[in-house]
Amino acid sequence: MDLTTTRQRRPLLSDSSSSSTKSYSKTDKPGRSGGGDAEDRGLSWFLPFLALCYLRYMSATSNIVHDCDEVFNYWEPLHYLLYKSGFQTWEYSSNFALRSYLYILFHELAGRPAAWWFGDDKVKVFYAVRLFLGLVSAVSDTVLVVALSRKYGKRLATYAVAMLCLTSGCFFASTSFLPSSFSMYAMSLASGLLLFEKYAMAVAVSVIGVILGWPFSILAFLPVVIYSLVKRFKQAFISGAVTSVLLLGLSLLVDYYYYKRWTSSVLNLLIYNVLGGGESHLYGTEGPLFYIRNGFNNFNFCFVLALLFIAIYPVIRRKYDRGLLVVISPMYIWLAFMSLQPHKEERFLYPIYPLICVSASAVIENIPELFREKYSSRESLMVTITKYLRPVILGLILCASHSRTFSLINGYSAPLEVYKLLDHYDDEGPGSVLCVGSEWHRYPSSFFVPSYISEVRWIDDGFRGLLPFPFNSTLGGTAASPPYFNNKNQASDQQFVKDIETCTFLVELQLSRPYVYRGNDLSTWEAIAVLPYLDRELSPAKYRSFFIPYKWQEKNVFGKYVIHKRVPK
Repeated sequence: MDLTTTRQRRPLLSDSSSSSTKSYSKTDKPGRSGGGDAEDRGLSWFLPFLALCYLRYMSATSNIVHDCDEVFNYWEPLHYLLYKSGFQTWEYSSNFALRSYLYILFHELAGRPAAWWFGDDKVKVFYAVRLFLGLVSAVSDTVLVVALSRKYGKRLATYAVAMLCLTSGCFFASTSFLPSSFSMYAMSLASGLLLFEKYAMAVAVSVIGVILGWPFSILAFLPVVIYSLVKRFKQAFISGAVTSVLLLGLSLLVDYYYYKRWTSSVLNLLIYNVLGGGESHLYGTEGPLFYIRNGFNNFNFCFVLALLFIAIYPVIRRKYDRGLLVVISPMYIWLAFMSLQPHKEERFLYPIYPLICVSASAVIENIPELFREKYSSRESLMVTITKYLRPVILGLILCASHSRTFSLINGYSAPLEVYKLLDHYDDEGPGSVLCVGSEWHRYPSSFFVPSYISEVRWIDDGFRGLLPFPFNSTLGGTAASPPYFNNKNQASDQQFVKDIETCTFLVELQLSRPYVYRGNDLSTWEAIAVLPYLDRELSPAKYRSFFIPYKWQEKNVFGKYVIHKRVPK
């Protein structure tokens, strides 16, 4: 035996466990092979996509029109491109050129084939475009859900897909023809791509959401873009730069084609609202808590839980990497920024709607972690109880959301439904005139006006703002700069019908008010279509905002949405 042989010491416990100091991920769980089996891949693509498609189909076919801006700034220009008739707003005057026809052309991808297929049945074309929007929404949300499941597990993704499907905010925003909805699609897709570590693609999608969709949403996309640049600077920068140049160049060419002058609608919009002192107060202002109230109406307790994510993040940060914080952070940034703006509208929050669902899902999943003892391996009673409480909380959120959705659809769908009935009264023949008074802002678009009605006119009922005018082909159509348009919301003396005797049909909302309604003159008008419409001012907030069985009909007050036809003399 060699006495000079060096004696080896016994390995210390710290040596053998040094590898345990590495960050933990779900692939480290016992029994996992590191991504080879089906379980490691998270949720499949099919089931989330199927669920989202089904709910987006329901939204497309039952959604109401929530904002007159959706009708006059987007549905009407699309109708003009398809049928050479429709209303024009001052933003589409060539003199101002604040709206991009490139965004309208994206929707013409569905509208043009539908118009060829359905011909004069314009209502079907309207719903075909909505179905197209629902499909785009389903695809983008599916990418986000599957990315969440592969990165953070199936439970978080399952909660998220349930909320994306059923919360009222996502249900209505997903099929709205609005740039903010388009930015919402881009937000879901860019966030999903970031979690998939497709950083160049995430930046490209963010750029598309800003330039093709809503330029002001750039602030909401900043966390995704910055994080992607930090991770893969060269690829992300090239991707963003190339996409920006191509889209801005294409937008410039499209604007030239329609406005007949070299101009950039993206630049014009930014100059008007940022540098040019865009007078948003002309269109109404709200207090700083508007979006808090609105968020609760559209997401109920989901919105409250979503806001709590940043508060519990120090407790759960070891469970998630920075990617989830980056994905959710635009919700706080955008909510804070928009709350500071005087002019507020519900649609302005659309870009962060999917993030509200993701944030709330993360909070629900981690409720047990708030009660777990730090240095104990045993599961306390509170942890066990809160584990079973998670599906209960999710169920309450979804039930309240369904209640909200049901209330809005059944309370305010009369304008869409009543205009459809005009198709059954074509015995008046071509040249009929449809007149609308104070209900101009609920006009559902020219897609619901049959071809035998040659003209839609506004009646002076006291509104003193600037109303849309029909596109004037004589003055150049989309290239026209009509003198009656202005950017001060000042009414034109040409916007109202001069002689009501020329009206063949009359649309009115009759409420329990001490007003004289034209339709009450039975010697002149006869009602041909009447549907109930929820009276917001006389109905209690809790009963009109959410459907409560047996109480909704009993406690709420309803008016009559009526179409009258002139009585032949």
